[in-house]
Amino acid sequence: MIKIDLGKCTGCRMCETACAFYHTGKINRNMSRINVQNLYETGIDGPVVCTQCKERYCTDCPADAISTGSMGEIVVSPTTCTLCGKCERNCPIGAMALFDGYVYVCDLCGGSPKCVDACTEGALIFLPDESGTVSLETFKKETKKQNTSERRVHYITQSGNQLRKKWRDKDE
Repeated sequence: MIKIDLGKCTGCRMCETACAFYHTGKINRNMSRINVQNLYETGIDGPVVCTQCKERYCTDCPADAISTGSMGEIVVSPTTCTLCGKCERNCPIGAMALFDGYVYVCDLCGGSPKCVDACTEGALIFLPDESGTVSLETFKKETKKQNTSERRVHYITQSGNQLRKKWRDKDE
């Protein structure tokens, strides 16, 4: 899994650029499997990427087009996928997206995530043995009626609240 240290993220979007270019040969935010949220009003920037969660909500696919790979990554079969959007709706943090006839979700770049390599601030850390350790149950309840963009903002806002609390506690 890719762990995020929001305290180090500058919101530069180099992770998005590296991801999209590696996978598609194009520089397009919509084709990235990681999505940076710039929350200017709170001063927190941070990427949303698949956490390979315990629950695997996205694998509830009516076409059985989604499976889990050997590193815990989510694998979408483009030939079986019907683009129904259930996986995107099921992800409580907005880490999956449908764009231009394709489902975009982190595949860990075969074990060498390009977003991690591109992050000059060290905000992204690849932890290959941590798959399935993060629970998104709370987020699932909180984001039930939100769209993908709202879920991403909610996830970074909540993670940012924890970071700000940590900063405040350090000052006391």
